[in-house]
Amino acid sequence: MKTEPQSFEILLVPEFAEDGRGTSDTGGALRSAIVRATGETGSSGYPRYAGDGMEADIDPATRSVEALLVDGAELDYGLSVRVADVQGD
Repeated sequence: MKTEPQSFEILLVPEFAEDGRGTSDTGGALRSAIVRATGETGSSGYPRYAGDGMEADIDPATRSVEALLVDGAELDYGLSVRVADVQGD
């Protein structure tokens, strides 16, 4: 039986590079947070993770963020979110 990850690192990155092209770069993260499983299911139906001012519903199979609050607010326009595994977890 496969268990769900207990934590992830969430990275907030600019959605577009300086040249206006889309980016998947995580090196220029504007903010990051380690979020841990709360044991709850979010309104999206996926497990809820929280920590460091971020609360997210994450599909653990695809690492897709289905819902995200940053300091209690929705993600600002022009920002994108990436998910990374936490080493040693």
